[in-house]
Amino acid sequence: MKLKDKIAIVTGAGRGLGKGIALRLAREGCNLMVSDIDIEAVKKAAEEIKTIGREAIFAKTDVSDKSQVEEMVNEAKEKFSRIDILVNNAGVTTVGHITKLTEKEWDRCLDINLKGVFLCTKAVAGIMIEQKNGRIINISSKSGKQGGLWLSAYSASKSGLIGLTQSLALDLAQYGITVNAICPGIVFTPQWDKLIVEYAKKLNIPESEVKSYYVKKIPLGRNATVKDVANVLVFLVSQEADYMTGQAINVTGGQEMR
Repeated sequence: MKLKDKIAIVTGAGRGLGKGIALRLAREGCNLMVSDIDIEAVKKAAEEIKTIGREAIFAKTDVSDKSQVEEMVNEAKEKFSRIDILVNNAGVTTVGHITKLTEKEWDRCLDINLKGVFLCTKAVAGIMIEQKNGRIINISSKSGKQGGLWLSAYSASKSGLIGLTQSLALDLAQYGITVNAICPGIVFTPQWDKLIVEYAKKLNIPESEVKSYYVKKIPLGRNATVKDVANVLVFLVSQEADYMTGQAINVTGGQEMR
C-alpha cells in the first residue's frame, strides 16, 4: 500500500474513471470522500470502497456550486482531520459544431470542467497549506493539448485546466503541495458511450464503427483503460513524485506526445 492511511477526495466518483480512481486509491490504502452529482451512484461507490477495508464517506456535489463544494470539503475535514489528496475528476463532454453549440452548453462545460476545479482546489488549498503537504491531480484530456472536431467547449475547458494546473503549482509549491494534470486519451467509460450518437454524426459513420475508428488512430493499437490512468495517478500522488509539479502527463498510447 503506497498510500496507507492517506485521505483523498475524488470528485465525479460515481462511475467510470472517477469511480475506478477512487477504488484504486482505496486499494493503495486511502480513506476517501467520494462525491458526484448522482447521489445513488456515489453511495454505491462508497460501499464498494468499504468492502476493500477502507473508510469512505460520500456527498452529492455539484462542483460548480461554491456552497456545495465547501460543504463536501468541510465534511471530509471533520471526518478525517486532514486531506492529503484531491482528485479533480468531475467533468462533462460537450459535442457540437460551433454553429450549433448553445451558450448554455458552453457555460455548463466551462463551469464544471474548469470553474469546478478552481472551487474544489480553493476549498482544499487552505487545509493543505496548514499541513505543509498535499497532492492535487486534475484530470484534463488529450483535447487539452490539441483541439478536437466539434469539441470547442470541451477543448477550451481542458486546455484551460492545464494552464490552471501550472499556475496552481506555482502558487502552492512553497507549501510542499504539488499540482499535476493527467491527460487521458480514449477511455471507453459510460460517459463516452453516451456520446456515440454525436460522434457518429460528426464523423458521418455508423455508430457501430465509432470505437474502432478512434482506436485505429492510436499508435499502441488499443484504447486507454481506467487502470492505465490510475497507474499514473498513484505515482503522482506518492512520495516517488515529490519533485514533480506543474506537469500535464499524457496517457494516450502515443496519440499525443506534447
